[in-house]
Amino acid sequence: MRSFAPNGLARAAVRFEPASFAGTFIALMMSALIVSACGILLETGARASVPAERYARAPVLVAADQYAHLVTGSGDSRSDSPAPLPDTARVDSALARKAARVPGVKAAVQDFAFPVRQGDGTLTGHGWGSHAFTGAALVSGAAPRTGEVVLDARAARTAEAAIGDTVALEAATGRADFRISGLAKAGSGDVTRAATGWFADAQAPALAGHPGKADAIAVLVRPGADTHALAADVKRALAGSGAEVYTGEDRGAVEERGLGYAKETLTGLGGSFGGIAAVVAVFTAAGTVALSVAQRAREFALLRAIGATPRQIRRAVAAEALLIAPAAGLVGCLPGVGLAHWWFGQLKDRGAVPQAVNLHVSFIPLVVAVGVGLLTALASGWAAGRRPAKIKPGQALTEASVERLRPGAVRTGLGVGALTGGGFLTGLAARSAGDDAANAALGVVMLFMLAVALLGPLVARLCATLFSLALREGSAAASLAAANSRTNARRLASAITPIVLAMAFASTLVFMHTSESHVAAQQLRAGVTADHVVTDPAGLPADAVTRAARVTGVDVAVGLLDTQVLVPVGSGGDRWLQGAATQGISGSGAQLAKVQDLDVLSGSLDRVERGRIAIDRTLATSAKVEIGDRLPLHLPDGTRISPEVVAVYGRGLGLATVTMDRATLAAHVTSGFDSTLLVRGGDARFLAPLGKVTDASGYAVGQDAERELNAWANYTMAGVLGGFAAVASANTLVTTVLARRRELGMLRLVGATRLQVMRMLRWEGLLVAVAGVVLGTAIAAATLVPMMRGLTGESPYVPPLVYGAFAAAAVGLGLLAVSLPARAVLRDGRA
Repeated sequence: MRSFAPNGLARAAVRFEPASFAGTFIALMMSALIVSACGILLETGARASVPAERYARAPVLVAADQYAHLVTGSGDSRSDSPAPLPDTARVDSALARKAARVPGVKAAVQDFAFPVRQGDGTLTGHGWGSHAFTGAALVSGAAPRTGEVVLDARAARTAEAAIGDTVALEAATGRADFRISGLAKAGSGDVTRAATGWFADAQAPALAGHPGKADAIAVLVRPGADTHALAADVKRALAGSGAEVYTGEDRGAVEERGLGYAKETLTGLGGSFGGIAAVVAVFTAAGTVALSVAQRAREFALLRAIGATPRQIRRAVAAEALLIAPAAGLVGCLPGVGLAHWWFGQLKDRGAVPQAVNLHVSFIPLVVAVGVGLLTALASGWAAGRRPAKIKPGQALTEASVERLRPGAVRTGLGVGALTGGGFLTGLAARSAGDDAANAALGVVMLFMLAVALLGPLVARLCATLFSLALREGSAAASLAAANSRTNARRLASAITPIVLAMAFASTLVFMHTSESHVAAQQLRAGVTADHVVTDPAGLPADAVTRAARVTGVDVAVGLLDTQVLVPVGSGGDRWLQGAATQGISGSGAQLAKVQDLDVLSGSLDRVERGRIAIDRTLATSAKVEIGDRLPLHLPDGTRISPEVVAVYGRGLGLATVTMDRATLAAHVTSGFDSTLLVRGGDARFLAPLGKVTDASGYAVGQDAERELNAWANYTMAGVLGGFAAVASANTLVTTVLARRRELGMLRLVGATRLQVMRMLRWEGLLVAVAGVVLGTAIAAATLVPMMRGLTGESPYVPPLVYGAFAAAAVGLGLLAVSLPARAVLRDGRA
């Protein structure tokens, strides 16, 4: 450790030449900002939990595992890939009797939660037995018996009814009249904001649409009983049933279904995006540190000439890193925490994270962020200072005055390897389809970016050469800028690399979304051929299809129950469960074809029925199935089935990835009400009582707006990464201009005017920006073209105005970052 202790040389360099270290400080600070923010999100995702609210008074809870599991391999290579279920997994109601017989159990209460239509709105239905653990209490009247209901004040006001009156309610079993037996006040465990109704325990399972099943079983404990011991006894009593026993905070995870998706979202942002962002930050910071060391090559050469040993030079570089990196990291962590708070708040506002989940900020991601910056500074400083430290003093002075023409052999070899790997993956992605193409394309952007970072000086020299050819007939300032760029390619590469990073990643993230949205909108507009589309946020009446079919002039009416299933995709050991948008149709496939054009490529929709499904071609490719094959999948509540694939179609991105009969889905979702009704023929006025009626184009616009609402994630990631790279590029340009006082002063001494010098620097800034835009665009194209062709079958859709804004921002940044410091330098007497 003694060799890394800050020595007097390092302290003097930082003290008397602070400007030369400002760029390094900013780069390391920005690196710590990105790494700490993503690390906080990652840790929050790993530790996310919600307190039990509904089940707070039930110390032990029996429920099903709310994850589907895909197990691959065996023995040491066995892998379990869990995925949160789209809907609630339920347990056998008979388990309540087994749990109730365990010594120490006071009661085992089945719990149900299901939507019930009440006029134009909905209320949440429960079994009356749940009052034992939620705290709901009668205000007046009596507990419900079969055919009766207890309403809260809100539901009673909506129904304009009192005790003894009859109200018409509609559940999964259909519409029926219920007598109001009492009015109740919701307890602390009734956390829903909707109106509430309690039904007889004997009738609730059928009304929920899942006879013989319960959402969960709340186990109440006798006074004095040990909760953990009792939980263990209940678990032994229910062994082999497939049910899980939960206590403590684990009960909240069962209650809040969104927690699983929230954990996936947070770990995805913090891990996947955070990993990419960390790589970008490290590369950028390393380039800045290396540039800072390279700019002081003359100083190191002089030190060698007056007797400094290689060890002293290396120690000075390491000491400078120790002086700057920790301080920069600590300063960067403060806005990093702020960015994490803002990002987490945005996720909450959009419903991606439950309100009960809190952001977890600990020292771990902050220490990692500071440590990453320190290691980056040490490694890059060591690499940049290695040659000045080891070569002879006379040779060091020679190299300090003239830039080396070629990068090191190791760096060149790694860069060529990354370039070759990126080219190979581009070809592989172009030959693949579905998720295989997407996975290969993601490696393309990383390898090409690595190649640009490693081969930066060669790339910069090539760009400068092309630039000089284009401007050989131009002004003297342009020619001088091109000559400067060729001669100082390392300096140029340090500025180009961040712009390439920003352009490549921002374009990939943003245009991936615009491409998918564009294709989805086209498919949706072409796919909905119905004359009328009826929707209702609360769900359509159970008899909506029958009532619509009776309307004069209606030819076909098909109801759609929209949900999601989980399908295993991938190959070999790299397999996972992928969510697939699913529509359950109330009629036959032939009827569906009259109101929806799925663009059937093979097979026939006429064969869609129980045990037979139709799927989108992208899913067919990812799951590696064809017509006649069995596709194993998990229904929304986790039930496994293996239906036969009888049709493959091409408009799954805009409509639904899986099409199956409604009856198969209805018993496995919480809400059995159709979300959409497609009608051909008839008059819209007579369909209005069923819900909101629009035509196909109006429905498509509504769906597009909903899809655009989810685009913020890609735009936010692009903004964070692009903003960081933009600041890094500007920081590098400013640093290089400030370090060129001697050079600019020499130009002024030989007769160049300030205007000519400014024009030269602007041409250099333009070269940096244009080269960064072109290279970044090429990398984004190499990534997006095979990815989009594999996922959508079409080329990427790039809105001209958005791309123009990206390019204009890069050019404006390059010009501004050289103009402002250049003015300051030229006003200084030393230039």
